[in-house]
Amino acid sequence: MNAPDLDDATGDVFRRNLRILEALLFASAEPLSLADVAPYLGEGVNPDALMLALQQEYAERGVNLVRRGQGWAFRTAEDLGFLLRREEHETKPLSRAALETLSIIAYHQPATRAEIEEVRGVTTGKGTLDLLMEAGWIRMRGRRRTPGRPVTYGTTEAFLDHFGLESLSDLPGLDELKGAGLLSGRLPPDLQIPLPFDGALRDDEDPLDPTDAGETEHEDDQD
Repeated sequence: MNAPDLDDATGDVFRRNLRILEALLFASAEPLSLADVAPYLGEGVNPDALMLALQQEYAERGVNLVRRGQGWAFRTAEDLGFLLRREEHETKPLSRAALETLSIIAYHQPATRAEIEEVRGVTTGKGTLDLLMEAGWIRMRGRRRTPGRPVTYGTTEAFLDHFGLESLSDLPGLDELKGAGLLSGRLPPDLQIPLPFDGALRDDEDPLDPTDAGETEHEDDQD
C-alpha cells in the first residue's frame, strides 16, 4: 500500500481550514479578528496566511473579504454597491455638530470633551457624544492624567467598517474635510492623521473607572 502524498494531505488540511474560516466570516454579523478565528483552526495553523488566501479567492467576486481595523469581514464589492442602494433604509443624517465631533475624535484621538470643544470653538453637548456612542462609532477609552481626570474618546472598529476604512490611515486628508465644511473651527497645530493603533491606552491615560461603563460626562446638551 502506497503512503499518502504529504503535499496532498497538507493541501487538504489547508482547504478545510479555509472553508472553516469562510463559514465563520459568513456567519458573523461583525468583523472577526485573527484571535477570534484561531480556536476553530488546527493547531499550528497561521490564520493570517489563511485570511490572505481567502481574500485573494474573493478578490474578483461580488463580495470581497476586507480588513476593518483588527477585524476581517465579507462586504459587497465596491463596484456593485449601487445595486443594493434601493434596499437601503433611509436613516436620519448626522447633525453638523455630530459630524464635526466625530471628525475631531477620529483625527485627534484620544480626545477629551474639552479638546473637542477647543477645536470646534463651541460647547459639545452630552447628547452629541451619546448619539455617536449609541451608533457604535466612538467609545470611552480612559481618563486623562490631568486635573479632573476627563474621559478620553476614540473611534471603534464599527466606525472603520461603516465608513469602509481598513485603518485610520485611510481617513481623508484634513484639507478634504475642511473643504467639505466638517472642520470649521480653529485647528490646533498638532492635529494630524493618526497612525493605526491597537486601542491601547497612551502614557497620559488611565483605565476607566468601573462606574464609567455606558456613561458620558454629565453636562447639559447645548448643541
